[in-house]
Amino acid sequence: MTHEFKSIIQTAVKWQNEGLKMVLATVVALEGSSYRRPGVRMLLAENGKWVGAVSGGCVEKEVYRQAQHVFENGKARLMSYDGTYRLGCEGTLYVLLEPFTVQDEFLTSFEKALSSRQNFSIKSFYEPGTDNQESSKNQGSIISIGSEDFTFQPESKTSDFDASASFEQEFGPLFQLCIFGAEHDAVALAKLADNLGWEVHIFASPDEHKTIDFFEGASSLKTPTFDAINPSDFGENTAVILMTHSFNKDVQYLLALKDSKPDYLGLLGPAHRREKLLGKFLEFHPEAEIEFLERLHGPAGIDIGAESAYEIGVSIIGEILSVTRNRNPQPLKNKSGRIHA
Repeated sequence: MTHEFKSIIQTAVKWQNEGLKMVLATVVALEGSSYRRPGVRMLLAENGKWVGAVSGGCVEKEVYRQAQHVFENGKARLMSYDGTYRLGCEGTLYVLLEPFTVQDEFLTSFEKALSSRQNFSIKSFYEPGTDNQESSKNQGSIISIGSEDFTFQPESKTSDFDASASFEQEFGPLFQLCIFGAEHDAVALAKLADNLGWEVHIFASPDEHKTIDFFEGASSLKTPTFDAINPSDFGENTAVILMTHSFNKDVQYLLALKDSKPDYLGLLGPAHRREKLLGKFLEFHPEAEIEFLERLHGPAGIDIGAESAYEIGVSIIGEILSVTRNRNPQPLKNKSGRIHA
């Protein structure tokens, strides 16, 4: 969710500089089932453009139509959308529509929160029973970053929002993928991860002679010496994959990361290479904790018959998602109950 909201803010800054009025649409409640859950958002501009989504594509045009009232009077309103016959999801969405402005003070705090990997939250107030009817001033969202609170509506204060119902959402740091390696499969993985909204960092030795331009979608390219790697940089909301294609480099990177605790730690290559690498690792570090060794995912990826660099990337990303979300990969047709449960 954090990367989706970041994209909305980036687009909002651009549109605001173009002088466009904007409306933020937030799904605040759901009855039944739907393609997406409460907390999803889309940003609409008065010229008909929008970014983000609140459904699989069926609701957005109606959201834009309802948003015209907000563009005209500058007041928030709650809309409902019954998808029983139109979406096939047998659910009703409740969407808060509110005027949206990016204030300089908020933008500074938001960018600082992202760079420092700080949590933030958004609380949206709405009035049940007013859907698709009159607009009101007491509906709107408050974003809290540290000890600071901001509103999105121009000339509104946090105390203005006192509607009887609310939806609150916590946002963690952007999920980051740290790739140790600089070959073509690292390029493919970086591009795929960027498309998911992950923050991608490439780690390579200086002798690779690569630049950041080689890795489409990567945020940074770092070339630290092995002893300069800080294990504490690889913790929560972080996945690490070793894919240097060099046995010696993988051993040294593994030794440098032995005290790290990322959500996922993967090792590219077949099982026999993993066993050989771990054997060499234990020669240098015989007191290694079993927990660290058990957290290693090698060969990295899930079995989908991957062969090309991009297919291998999909396999690795699939395993990262399954590990970080505590899921056992299986065809959805074999899963009982709700898909998102």
